[in-house]
Amino acid sequence: MSAPLFSIFQPPKKTTGTKNPLLIVLHGRGTDEHDLMGLVPILDERCSVVSIRAPYAFEYGGYTWFRLAESMEPDQATLVDSYRQLVATVESFIARKDVDPGKVFLLGFSMGTMMSFLLALTKPELFAGVAAQSGFAMELSYFPFQWNALEHCPFIITHGVHDPVIPIVLARRTKALFEQSNAEVVYREYPMEHQISDESLNDVSGWLTKQIDVRR
Repeated sequence: MSAPLFSIFQPPKKTTGTKNPLLIVLHGRGTDEHDLMGLVPILDERCSVVSIRAPYAFEYGGYTWFRLAESMEPDQATLVDSYRQLVATVESFIARKDVDPGKVFLLGFSMGTMMSFLLALTKPELFAGVAAQSGFAMELSYFPFQWNALEHCPFIITHGVHDPVIPIVLARRTKALFEQSNAEVVYREYPMEHQISDESLNDVSGWLTKQIDVRR
């Protein structure tokens, strides 16, 4: 059993009962668990938030979820190890007495989005939705993706058409993959680069509130 990763936890600003929705935040490469916490005030106040630090130090600062091979493909050993640690961490938070296990959401950016897709596609039963920003779904034969078990795990995918880091073609490829699944997907493109804009964040915020409300 892998040990939980380092994380920061923020309780909800507004509670409606003894169990609250949980938003799991996964940062991109070269940053850390604090990077996306600035988004939280814009998101639904009913959510407890846990932001998890990736396990590997990145050579240029911050942390990364996995190494890249010379081919620029994910290094399998570090990706599998990171995934196992992330699953252990996520499950430990879902088991908290103040978390509603039916309202657990993922929010990622860039490589954090890639990890969010990986979690949701292998363990869809754990999640009530995924906000996937500026990333893409990796196509990996060594993970048991469950493309036809996503009926209760909707997605919102946001991406900049001018993204120089993860080209829009990869987001469109991800959209095509999801169109062949049984997932409910909102897909949106924005006139931005590798970033989160006010418009995209507002769309994610509205989507998250809607998903919480429909699961009452």
